[in-house]
Amino acid sequence: MARFELRVRPSVAKDLRGIPRPDVLRILARIEGLRDEPRGPGCEKLSGAELYRIRQGVYRIVYAIDDMAIVVEVIRVGHRGEVHRPR
Repeated sequence: MARFELRVRPSVAKDLRGIPRPDVLRILARIEGLRDEPRGPGCEKLSGAELYRIRQGVYRIVYAIDDMAIVVEVIRVGHRGEVHRPR
């Protein structure tokens, strides 16, 4: 299987600012793992959009997959209770 290109929206850096450093490191490792297996264990498709979600502790990573371009775009990272709310 081809390795996916990883794109991260600039707003994700802002999302990560309020998260403790040890958690940020785990989140970044999980994001990096999306290159090899974007639909791996724990991946859930969100209803109403072509978006996916994975869990990392109490945090959620929301991303989109473009199979034709072989790209994964990370859209948002946040606490499980806040990540699905509009900004």
